[in-house]
Amino acid sequence: MLVTQNSFDLVIIGSGGAGLMAAISAADVGVKNIAVISKVVPTSSHTVAAKGGINAALSNHVKDDWRWHAYDTLKGADYLADVDAVELLCREAESAVLDLEKMGVVFSRDDKGKLAQRAYGGQTVDFGNGETAYRACYSRDKTGHTILHSLHEQALKKGVKFFSEFFVTDLLIEVQSQCHGCLTIDLNRGELVVFAAPTTILATGGYSQIYQNTTSSLICTGDGSALVFKEGLPLQDMEFVQFHPTGIAGCGFLVTEAARGEGGYLLNSSSERFMQNYAPKMLELASRDVISQAMATEIHKGEKIFLDLRHLSHETLTGKLPGVVELVKNFARLDVKKDLIPIAPSAHYTMGGVPTNLDCEVIPGLMAVGETACVSVHGANRLGCNSLLDLIVFGKIAGQKSATKTSSQSLKLTNELASRKISNLTKILDHRPPTTDHRLSSLKKELQQTNEKNLGVFRDETLLKQGLARIYELFETFKSYKVKNVNLLWNEEVIAYFELENLLLNSLATNFAALNRRESRGSHYRSDFKNRDDKNFSAHSLVKINDENDLEFSLKLVRNISAIPELNLVPQVRKY
Repeated sequence: MLVTQNSFDLVIIGSGGAGLMAAISAADVGVKNIAVISKVVPTSSHTVAAKGGINAALSNHVKDDWRWHAYDTLKGADYLADVDAVELLCREAESAVLDLEKMGVVFSRDDKGKLAQRAYGGQTVDFGNGETAYRACYSRDKTGHTILHSLHEQALKKGVKFFSEFFVTDLLIEVQSQCHGCLTIDLNRGELVVFAAPTTILATGGYSQIYQNTTSSLICTGDGSALVFKEGLPLQDMEFVQFHPTGIAGCGFLVTEAARGEGGYLLNSSSERFMQNYAPKMLELASRDVISQAMATEIHKGEKIFLDLRHLSHETLTGKLPGVVELVKNFARLDVKKDLIPIAPSAHYTMGGVPTNLDCEVIPGLMAVGETACVSVHGANRLGCNSLLDLIVFGKIAGQKSATKTSSQSLKLTNELASRKISNLTKILDHRPPTTDHRLSSLKKELQQTNEKNLGVFRDETLLKQGLARIYELFETFKSYKVKNVNLLWNEEVIAYFELENLLLNSLATNFAALNRRESRGSHYRSDFKNRDDKNFSAHSLVKINDENDLEFSLKLVRNISAIPELNLVPQVRKY
């Protein structure tokens, strides 16, 4: 088996917004030899799916303040976000947007030529005492697409080296203490490639593909969190999976929250704007977890749920929501001016991931940023338009800090670690007859259906225990699978194998964390523990797996002390 080796000053795994921003900022502070590795070409990264906007308290529409933004973020997180991380996120938001504009991102503008800002769910002014905030800067309804393409151009301009269509199979971690790079498959050449580097940044996105009904693309298989998890390191807050209220029923395609920000209604089968019963003040602009749980309650009553855009003006639909019009026409075969759009909550964003400090560091030599990381700015529920902000703010920090994170790089040790990983890979590719008749696609489908049923919007102990037992059974079946095609050249079977392994690992961690968090908080709703338990669970969850695939659960206290009096929040029932 042909193996080649590359050495870099910085290796970034993932070419979405977080990875590209980290590469750009690292180059800006003098890091010379930077590699970005990705299983897809950068412009196909999932950041393109972010539609509605990026938050910043610019006061272009109404008076705003970054501290008000921080308050909304902490409240929206159901008091589980770390206040120092949230302050950093919101304080740097204005600079992040201005940085993007300087890099060529074309934001929509208002009649006065200022950056246009729209309303988004769960956001107010004056520490929750005022009216709706207009905080989301946007580029029509293709904000993520616009940002990603601009960042890609800037990274190319700065000489960042791209290794697209490379699949990372393993991190090269020395006894859970230091990372020395990664092992990859070059799909175009059918070769194994070792990337040695003193610093590796994970920016691989979330794990929403553990569900069948999801707004996330097929590539969102939680590769980064799985790479860390199988090395025996912990994952944090994995039980918190955000279900977006407006996925097209039956297929999950995302209708951006911008549609509600521009005035769209939610209706049930009785043509009632039912959110008045759950969030009488903010209605369709309550936080996503509140709306999704309200929708699930209505569906349980036998109602069907619809998004109504028929009353919006032609100018709004064509000027601000053209992507929504096109999406609904192509995938639901409906006309937004004439038809109600059938919707259902769809798995959308994963708040949990690889725990980091404020410098984005996991262990020496390893950093994480974006949806694969848990810093934690989103807590138990993320506010809309905070995800793109997270990518830019912490991507910039990760790149800058990578220049200051010095660690010894032993090529001899790197090669020893790589040899062990290659030996394990060879066992997967041996020529023995398979011991199972299962197809990888059928195992994946059953895993997704299991999570859909047992790990959905509403959870309880019985469902979670059944789901966990079934995932273990699927994992055992998976481990007996032998890859039939041993040629690594564009071997889709090998890619499917490793992605399924990653989905299984993320599913185990998510289910086990959900089972052990015996309360309801944010996106995690336990019908057998309906109230939030601040006495026992005002803490982050940590899940680890050992060599025998046994899981361990522990808690880590939330950092909730701020120098800003208004941000020392006393947890209370969230009302919108």
